[in-house]
Amino acid sequence: MKSQVRGGTRWKRFAVVMVPSVAATAAIGIGLAQGALAASFSISGQEFKVKAKSLEGTDFVQYGSIVKGKDLDGKGFWEPVAVSGFSEAYITDMCQSVVTPVPFLGNVSLELTAGTSAAAKKGDKDHQVYAKDIYLDVSKLDADAEFSNIDIGVAAGSLKDPGIQPGTEANKNGFSQRAKTAKLTNVEQEAWATTAGTFRLPDLSLKLHKGTKECFSD
Repeated sequence: MKSQVRGGTRWKRFAVVMVPSVAATAAIGIGLAQGALAASFSISGQEFKVKAKSLEGTDFVQYGSIVKGKDLDGKGFWEPVAVSGFSEAYITDMCQSVVTPVPFLGNVSLELTAGTSAAAKKGDKDHQVYAKDIYLDVSKLDADAEFSNIDIGVAAGSLKDPGIQPGTEANKNGFSQRAKTAKLTNVEQEAWATTAGTFRLPDLSLKLHKGTKECFSD
């Protein structure tokens, strides 16, 4: 792998180790908006999966952090995450899924899709999923990635537009990276939470399935 402080760089199966103190895997991706930008909330006890054909974003930032919440038994826990932020992002052919165990019924899967039309796949931004001021708390990612004007090794507290998300656990002196643009294709990610100022979902479809039905298999 060859890194560049300036210019463009392509990484197959992008995976960069983030802040050593939290040992979070670097990641990027998409999901449901769950609050306002400055909001700090207790995460649910379930990760969700997201798959997308492509994601194109501007003003990319990434740093390590920690999220906290309670599992399905009500026990508290902390998890390391890689937080990725964009000022704007467009997503094509998005699928999100989460599987929940339900007493007497077994597993029930929630499946959400958006931005799946032929127009979206041809690059029509009016039909793609759109997010503004979005932050993603991710634990795992597989994708092909391309960045322009990338800086690696920036102190997280130096990030601006967007900077560190307010109300989150992050070391301002810790490792981070930034790029003017980021393009990811064939995205598969697992995430704990996502927040966005605006989240537009054309061709939204939400379905419940008995049993386990996920956007992709591990």
